[in-house]
Amino acid sequence: RVKVNANLGTSPKHIDLEEEIEKLKAAVDAGADTVMDLSTGGDLDEIRRALLDASPVPLGTVPIYQTVAEVGIEKMKPQDIFRTIERHGRQGVDFITVHCGITKENMELASRRTGGIVSRGGGFLYQWMRLTGRQNPLYEFFDDLLAIAKEYDMTLSLGDALRPGCIDDATDEAQLAELRTLGELVLRAREAGVQVMVEGPGHVPMDQIGKNVKLQKEWCHGAPFYVLGPIVTDIAPGYDHITGAIGGALAAYYGADFLCYVTPAEHLRLPTVEDVREGVIASVIAAHAADLARGLPKARERDLKMAVRRRTLDWEGMFELALDPRKARRYRLESDSPVDEECTMCGEYCVLKLLRKRPA
Repeated sequence: RVKVNANLGTSPKHIDLEEEIEKLKAAVDAGADTVMDLSTGGDLDEIRRALLDASPVPLGTVPIYQTVAEVGIEKMKPQDIFRTIERHGRQGVDFITVHCGITKENMELASRRTGGIVSRGGGFLYQWMRLTGRQNPLYEFFDDLLAIAKEYDMTLSLGDALRPGCIDDATDEAQLAELRTLGELVLRAREAGVQVMVEGPGHVPMDQIGKNVKLQKEWCHGAPFYVLGPIVTDIAPGYDHITGAIGGALAAYYGADFLCYVTPAEHLRLPTVEDVREGVIASVIAAHAADLARGLPKARERDLKMAVRRRTLDWEGMFELALDPRKARRYRLESDSPVDEECTMCGEYCVLKLLRKRPA
């Protein structure tokens, strides 16, 4: 089954731990299989501890966010990054995004882009390498990272620092150069006995999604592919949960394993609780659609049961099978005739009722 992740977390401009816990609950209730704490504002240790305590599903983080928040890019040293990673491991974090694939050798390929670098963690490392002239510590000292991950049983999610941030940059040389590097690191992680997955784009037009998945599976030796969307057009702010679900369904059909949700707030603001809920449901729909197309028996069985309940106008049965029972039930109750057997779309002309009657 294709899995879904939901991102949560504070920002320097909006810090409300209780709201983040509500987002976590909403995400899990809507069907998220994992969550990630991407907090950058407030007491990050306290926030992470509270979310870990509240989460019934695996929780991931991006440790470099905390390193930069506490030390700053200019003063950051490699040991600061690894100390933060170890701190997250000690707290019980299940998986971490680490941008190991952006290097001194490939980072300048992004200079020819329309959208540049849009990964926050990748941007931190890019700026640090430009300031210091040194190699990415997560790449240079990858063996140290593996040792920490193994000690604390953390899965590595190899972040795509050079993912395309607009359609015009999709599948460009920067993205592909980093992907090749990540493939090499997958083998090293496996040799060390560390679980690893690879993150993917990003903004990708529909005609390139299959190619992206195929290249990742080939170059990264079949490692699980964790995609952000992908978003299939740049011009739908406010509706990027839809653009992401379209791309996610296609990516999962072609073989992606893990969908990172996109909310309606993407590119606009920090998401609200309702934004989180809508984003998760959109990605859950995409994942289920891909499971259907890939022939998973349980997915097909659920749709078949829905067809039977719909034909018999079994409303409660339909609500139980719905991916979002709450919204389906609310729409029914808010209609003009919530207790009638048929709905207000057709009323007495409901074809399901008409065909149930036999001619005299």
